[in-house]
Amino acid sequence: MTATDRDRAATGEDERPGSARRWWVLATMTVCLLVVITGNTTLNVAIPTLQRELGATQGELQWAVDAYIVVFAGLLFSWGVVGDRIGRRTVLLIGLGVFAAASVLAAFSDSPLELIAWRALMGVGGAAVQPTTLAVITNVFPPAERGRAIGIWAATAGLAVAGGPLASGAVLTTFWWGAIFLIGVPVALLGVVGTLAFVPESRDPDPGRLDVPGVLLSIAALAGLVYGIIHGGSGVGWTTPGVLVPLLGGAVLMALFVWLQRRSAHPALDVSLFRLPAFSAAAVALGLNFFALMGATFYLVYYLQGARGYDPLQSGAALVPVAIGMAVMASRSSRLAERHGAKAVCAGGFGLITLSFLGFQLLDQDAPLWLLLTTLSVQGLGMGAVMAPATESIMSVVPREKAGAGAAVNNSVRQVGGALGVALLGSVLASAYAADLGRQVDVLPAALRDEARTSVVATLEIARATAEQARAAGDEETAAAADALVEPAREAFVSAMHLTAVGTAAASSVAAVVVLVWLPGRRRPVPDARAAARPGA
Repeated sequence: MTATDRDRAATGEDERPGSARRWWVLATMTVCLLVVITGNTTLNVAIPTLQRELGATQGELQWAVDAYIVVFAGLLFSWGVVGDRIGRRTVLLIGLGVFAAASVLAAFSDSPLELIAWRALMGVGGAAVQPTTLAVITNVFPPAERGRAIGIWAATAGLAVAGGPLASGAVLTTFWWGAIFLIGVPVALLGVVGTLAFVPESRDPDPGRLDVPGVLLSIAALAGLVYGIIHGGSGVGWTTPGVLVPLLGGAVLMALFVWLQRRSAHPALDVSLFRLPAFSAAAVALGLNFFALMGATFYLVYYLQGARGYDPLQSGAALVPVAIGMAVMASRSSRLAERHGAKAVCAGGFGLITLSFLGFQLLDQDAPLWLLLTTLSVQGLGMGAVMAPATESIMSVVPREKAGAGAAVNNSVRQVGGALGVALLGSVLASAYAADLGRQVDVLPAALRDEARTSVVATLEIARATAEQARAAGDEETAAAADALVEPAREAFVSAMHLTAVGTAAASSVAAVVVLVWLPGRRRPVPDARAAARPGA
């Protein structure tokens, strides 16, 4: 084998061993992606159950979710760089092993703090797996088929968004809360088997010296930004030192990271890529898409379980139309983009997203089920139309030997956008809910009123417990007052959700403008030089 052949094999460009199996590789990557995304989203519908059965406070529950997100976001880029150097197959196996082990440990946690620690370890494994799946796909598929493969990858992500809550809800109807973390363990083992059987090793054949300062800066910058965003959205206030220090510190470190990368002989990331409209506009589109998706999922769970009174299984089932819409459209959007251009497809997708969130104004605690399902279906179709073309726009301009770093940028943008969605939209929702609820919580014990204002689920749970305790003590007047708080709390939440949905629609409208202005349109076919040379051509 010549040096050129070795280089081609190392980068995955030599498809002689992998060409016939590239669709098996794609199937394996979708399994691995399912592990990570469902492992995160299973917690969404279980939050009220954890509050009751684990005895966790609202703050501890928030950290059970956020510990995964902060660690995951902080390590995404560094794992991508490491995968380009030591091999993406190797990193994938490490990530799956860490994620599965941490999931088992989380399932048998004895306290909220222990659960938070194991969730953080899950984030370490998840950060290794998610970008690597996209990097592997980019390496084993030729450009002509890559868009279709990424469409299937994106469709899988859409299915996992709702598949996690649905599986979690089904498990919670029969088993204890910890079982939700065991759902992904056999799937992770299947991913390990598929990786060993089908996935060829690939890496950068000439990685150069590892940019250690750059990698460390990326971890600190991303973790600081995401932590500040999440902490600011928790209700402590955006101007407090605990929010401003990590936010500003993360921004400064990110600026320093970019400055160093521009001057490095061996940069971890070629920051000049952001000068390309296909890269930067697609990154913004993905970020805003996940801003809407994760933010909406956050308050939809409270709407379904709080305002509508659904149990976890019903809540998970209600989110299925979002997943189906995303899966159906993501698998077709690449071909639509080839025909009409990524600009038109992504802009149309954001138009559907905007329409769906405006449709939230018609939803209240008594809205017919068909209206809810239709609204969520439109939302899923719009989000699916954005994911694959935007992802392909990013990966198409990244050199294949740097696919890990490119995929990490892709996933970092998604994660930061999702964290912003939960934090900003969650802040708007919480503030509006507390304002609408006002002094109606004064019927509850004084020590519990602040906690009751944090969410509709907290209000209803505290009202229920107060009524039970009052009846046990023979105080029917207090019990009746606590019972009477249920309907005003649901009405206050619906009003707050309507306001938050308007903000989400506004963000989607901005995203539509961004892609219309900066995302490239339909690629013109390259003329056949031989045909042009023929007489009369």
